[in-house]
Amino acid sequence: QVQLVESGGGLVQAGESLRLSCAASGGIFSINSMGWYRQAPGKQREVVATITQGGRSNYADSVKGRFSISRDNAKNTVYLQMSSLKPEDTAVYYCNAEGLFTTLGRRVFTSWGQGTQVTVSS
Repeated sequence: QVQLVESGGGLVQAGESLRLSCAASGGIFSINSMGWYRQAPGKQREVVATITQGGRSNYADSVKGRFSISRDNAKNTVYLQMSSLKPEDTAVYYCNAEGLFTTLGRRVFTSWGQGTQVTVSS
């Protein structure tokens, strides 16, 4: 069992910033990748940014230059610093983690948080 808990969402005006946090806990042997995804009303869930244990990151074209993902491996926590927010960034943001369980023969897991709402007003 691996649990992810997101925090940091809220309501902001266009041009402002938010910082999202996601902490993973449970029977974790290692986490290879963590990331942030979002889903806006009427749209499919899309990847926003991902980061490997080694610190390699990838971003959706729509957020490049505005968002920054980072992680604290010791705390199994991933962050998303969002700057210059736009109304089109409004969505529920979900944290994701992929890695290996401590038990169960080191089986791979993928886990999702419950989501945190980000609303950007114009």
